[in-house]
Amino acid sequence: MSGTPLVVCDDAARTFGCGASAVVAVHGTSCTVARDDRIAIAGPSGSGKSTLLHLLAGLEQPTRGQLHWPGLAATAQERAREIGVVFQGPSLLPTLTVADNAALPLDIAGIDSATRTRRVRSALDLLGVGELAGNLPEEISGGQAQRVAVARVLAQRPRLILADEPTGQLDRAAGQRLLDALLDAADRLAAALVVTTHDRRVAARMHTRWTMHEGRLQTSTAAVAP
Repeated sequence: MSGTPLVVCDDAARTFGCGASAVVAVHGTSCTVARDDRIAIAGPSGSGKSTLLHLLAGLEQPTRGQLHWPGLAATAQERAREIGVVFQGPSLLPTLTVADNAALPLDIAGIDSATRTRRVRSALDLLGVGELAGNLPEEISGGQAQRVAVARVLAQRPRLILADEPTGQLDRAAGQRLLDALLDAADRLAAALVVTTHDRRVAARMHTRWTMHEGRLQTSTAAVAP
């Protein structure tokens, strides 16, 4: 860990349901994500990776423990502008074009039209989907949609980037290009980057590797692959 702490997870747990049918997705977990961190969260499906990512983003509330964001804005509304999330499943609005989907966080933040257009065009081109700007989500592939979702986050220019299996729908070459774009954006923005993944090659690109198993987090540091 290095730099200013952006989010601190203090013995936070998340349980879904109650009684005999309750499912503990994340057991009591304590961890910190700092400004310069590049973290991979590895683990099998159902291990709690996505739930932990949603807790760090403030999208899920812990059923025990607390989350703090000492390095980000004080209110949830302002903080949402500083946290960019790449979701694992489909996240594009079907009635909006690719460009309008990528611009959505900027619209919500009240960014002026010229700046919005410039940021969106740059992000889409960086991910290799600029020529799809006028298409609707139903007119592009699942892999292209995932790249648009990443472009949307990059255009937002957040201080904390949380990406849930961002390369899962891409072949190896496309996945590496997408990861390059995420790492480059995190460097340029001085943002933290946390990625969940099943891919050891993706995890090896990060400075720090955490693992999840049956809702329990283990943290360890791994060298960056050459």
